[in-house]
Amino acid sequence: MKTTDPDFPETIYAIQHLAFEDLGALEDTFYQLGFRVRYVEAGVDNLRKALEHEGLTVILGGPIGVYETVDYPFLTEEIELLKHRLARNLPTLGICLGAQLIAHALGAKVYTGSQKEIGWSSLEIKPAAENPLTSLADTPVLHWHGDTFDLPQNAELLASSVLYPNQAFKIGNNILALQFHVEVAADAMEKWLIGHTCELRHAKIDIPSLRADNQRFAPDLEQHAPQVLKFFMQHIE
Repeated sequence: MKTTDPDFPETIYAIQHLAFEDLGALEDTFYQLGFRVRYVEAGVDNLRKALEHEGLTVILGGPIGVYETVDYPFLTEEIELLKHRLARNLPTLGICLGAQLIAHALGAKVYTGSQKEIGWSSLEIKPAAENPLTSLADTPVLHWHGDTFDLPQNAELLASSVLYPNQAFKIGNNILALQFHVEVAADAMEKWLIGHTCELRHAKIDIPSLRADNQRFAPDLEQHAPQVLKFFMQHIE
């Protein structure tokens, strides 16, 4: 199974903003569905091919903000290319920073939230039509962000958390934005604790406790994440 369209491109592009924030458990799901994955690195590679791709492009997370264009000039071109992509309604999945980039490109405000949301908790899944997140109703997901966003115009809200109301939205069936991390692989979570140590200590997060939660919740999420991806892929127009 790829999508309902047999001519849908076989390549999935994934834009990385940080080496260890990859497709995680979703990468194997793409392979099982018959796709191949190509990574491009924001700030290093030319993103035009990935963002002009007619098939699915996934925009992954990272520790920078969409508004930090002076410090990270590559964001300006990434946002501009993304605006054109979304205007064409090309299949796009954004995770964490990727979701914030989608919101920003659609004209919504992205800004620093009232507090860091780092750790595992369940979502309030909204009763939206064809909500790809229904399989996560009883599954804690990983939150790891300090920024948030307003809901873009014409977007349909899919999920909320206790701290932040806008956790996921879609535009039609081709554009899906997830503020939380659905993609994480259980056996790779130590990379997150190492790579984000400065952020964790600044936010006064108890690292052994978070590690224990990772070990407790990540395997279950890894079982449910493919259902989210498969639902999304099946409904792409």
